[in-house]
Amino acid sequence: MLNKPYFTMKYKVLAVLICVMIFMTGCLGEHDLAGERAAKAKKAKGDIVIGVAWPFSKRNDMIWEGIQLAAQELNSTGGVMSRKIRLIRQDDEGLTTRGMTIAQDFADNLDIVAVIGHGNSFVSLPASAIYEKTGLLMLTPGSTSPKLTQMGYKRIFRSIPSDTEIGSQMAQFAMEKGCRRMVIVYADNEYGRGLANSFEDQAQEEGISIVDRCTNISDHETFKRTLDKWRIFNFDGVFVADTVPEGAEFIRTLREEGVAVPIISGDGLDLPEFLEICGEAAEGTVVASIFNPYDKRPKVGKFIKAFAEEYGNMPDAWAAQGYDAVMLLAHAMELASSTVPDEIAAALRTTSIWPGVTGFHTFDEMGEVSDKLVIKKVVQEGTFDYLLE
Repeated sequence: MLNKPYFTMKYKVLAVLICVMIFMTGCLGEHDLAGERAAKAKKAKGDIVIGVAWPFSKRNDMIWEGIQLAAQELNSTGGVMSRKIRLIRQDDEGLTTRGMTIAQDFADNLDIVAVIGHGNSFVSLPASAIYEKTGLLMLTPGSTSPKLTQMGYKRIFRSIPSDTEIGSQMAQFAMEKGCRRMVIVYADNEYGRGLANSFEDQAQEEGISIVDRCTNISDHETFKRTLDKWRIFNFDGVFVADTVPEGAEFIRTLREEGVAVPIISGDGLDLPEFLEICGEAAEGTVVASIFNPYDKRPKVGKFIKAFAEEYGNMPDAWAAQGYDAVMLLAHAMELASSTVPDEIAAALRTTSIWPGVTGFHTFDEMGEVSDKLVIKKVVQEGTFDYLLE
């Protein structure tokens, strides 16, 4: 059903990859940055430097606060291997070209041994090639494209369930809620297509018919025609594989047209802006998340208390993801007794059932986190409420 848009995007992805190769060839020259970084890390005695790249100006989340809190806690108790964590923050603005520039800046800084980022899969995919080539470890708490851990890279890790896992679990949830004839609306980018594909595959296994699947229906006339078609198909549920603001605006318009069927989405709508944009129209929408603040484990309660004391409000899912990302890197460094990226990577691959505030983390050989629970949240009376199993 992707047809022409699919092939257009395929060529766009190819063009980006070609640009990455040209970019790396021109910037890296003959230097063995990976070897130089490893050699410097073996001798380093000062601060442990971690780069952080995120679309800070585009997303109203608390990931930076979570990252800072983790670094402060570690540094206040002696650091990692008696060395303090130092963070270098960069805003990739959710742009591929900007992300590549930042990746090269990080690569050229031989003091940096690891990177936390990026938020968008279409930024992480080309950036990861630069990190891998230059010997930097990358741990993303936000990019969910399955492709990221399918490249055969040795230094690239993901601490959030992939689109495959999120789409699968949300399709199972849709079946449990009685949906049998659903439509999928997705963003025409790496995130939207991947999540839509995963949801559709699992939905069909569950016995759910996907009666239509579409993207780019923002103008009113196209929306009306599409909605008329869905009504003829007798649809009984909608899955939204999009982010804010577009996904939120679509749901608001759908409710304004009188559509009352269940709406389910991935983690792209797990942001305060979703509630602000949708208003009352958000009511009843179920979104995927990766943090359960009602988890009874003492570590979770301690994190929430510390965050509230430091920043004056409750942490969101991204604050928890950022916090865990720093703590995971610290755990791997302590386990390896090293800040050499390859040795940190080897330690992460042996990490099994590591207890973070967002759940337990086990990494496979490809750098993929496995068996991490996807949390479901529903909008009730203007706020997110947790569907606890």
